Order: sequence, then C-alpha cells, then structure tokens
Amino acid sequence: MSKRALRRVGHKGAEAIAPGNTRASFDAALEAGVDMIEFDVLVEPPADWPSISVAQAERRSWPDERLILAHDWVDASSRTPDTLEEGLAHLAEGRFDGIQLDVDLKLPGYELRVLEALRAHGLLERALISSQYRSSLALIRRHEPSVRLGWSVPRLRRDPFRHRLLLPASVAVLQMLRAVLPRRAARAIRARECDALMANWRLVTPALARAVRGAGGELYAWTVDEPERIRQLERLGVTGVITNDPRLFAAPA
Repeated sequence: MSKRALRRVGHKGAEAIAPGNTRASFDAALEAGVDMIEFDVLVEPPADWPSISVAQAERRSWPDERLILAHDWVDASSRTPDTLEEGLAHLAEGRFDGIQLDVDLKLPGYELRVLEALRAHGLLERALISSQYRSSLALIRRHEPSVRLGWSVPRLRRDPFRHRLLLPASVAVLQMLRAVLPRRAARAIRARECDALMANWRLVTPALARAVRGAGGELYAWTVDEPERIRQLERLGVTGVITNDPRLFAAPA
C-alpha cells in the first residue's frame, strides 16, 4: 500500500504571510500550495459583547447577526472583517478549484446558516465543517447527513501552556486527555458523530493516530509552526497538519 500524502492545511488561510481570515490570506495559502484552507466563522459582535460571558454566548441563538470571518470578538473588533459571503464568493473562484475547506464554527447558534451559505456557493462538497461543540455537529448531521464533520479538541479559548502558573495543571490534564481520547474519538467516528478529529498537536499520540485510522476517520493536528514537528506528525500518520505558515511544508528535511 502506498503512503498517503500529508494534507497541507493553511490556518486562517496563511496567517504568517497575510492577516488571517481574510481573502488576502486565502490567496497567500493558495500560492504556498496548500491542499486545504481553514478559516473561522463567527457572528458579528453584538452591541453588548464586552459584557457577555462565553457561557452566555454559547446559549444564544444568532438568527440575524452578520456572519463574519474572525476567530473571536476581540479580533473582529480590531479590524473590518470579511463577511462569510465575501469569503465564500472568493473561495468559489475557479483558481481555488480542488482546494478543500475547513470551516470552523466558533460558537453554536448559526450552524444551519453556514450550511446554507456553503450550499449556495457550491462549496458544500469541498467543505469539512468543524466545531468544538458536539451539539453543533449533531445539528448539522441531522440536516445534511453527507457533509463531512470535524470534532475539534480540546475546547480552549487560549493556550494554557503559555502561562507558567498553569503549567502543572495543564500537564496533568494533557496526560488524562491523551489516555482517554483515542477511545472517545474512535467511538464518535464509528457513531458518525464526526468524520475527523481536529486535535491540538500536543494530544496527538501513536495510540490516537491508530484509533482514528482504525475507525475509518481522519486526524488533523493544529496549530504547528515548526518543520520538525510537522515531520514527526507525518511519521505518526496524521491525515493533515494545520499551520500558520504553509511554506514550512516545503522546508528541507
């Protein structure tokens, strides 16, 4: 059996080259030779957003707010973000034919609007819709059983390994997740709750790669900006690596 080629995924397009979640970043990712472009979809910040907790935002529905390309509301408020419609129209241009899309939903509450937008632009067959929220994946599966879904783990708002005081607790949680995730991921894939696992690179172990592969799923590692780590993950057999700088895929071994 021939070795499967690593899928090269640009995070937010190619954030290391051009501002992420923009059409310019998508162009940069295409120029760098990616196989897939990941981008974030969020609702436009509501007027009261600075006072809304994450838990409150997760419980809201968003029937009318504009959908934008942004990672979070701080990001969205710092610039004039592209709308989802602008981004999808750009990605529907012929030069992006063959490029797959990882459409990452940052909150619940607007899943079906994203589904319809992808369908309207003829991009649904090329899309993998990912989310940290399994309820979002279940809702999409009910309405469009054929669309590919990715479960993103763990649910994080910021990287705990960047904070010295959090390191001991973070290491302990990491070890626990590494132990339980292979079985959980395989079970979710076999139950068709998802088709792929989008895992922080620290969670990727040989056991996880074997479990996902054995269940018939795909495994993507995020977000990796070191060439040697990309090669290590490729040797483990991940489906794809998500990086801010897709030029790294061409870095010499």
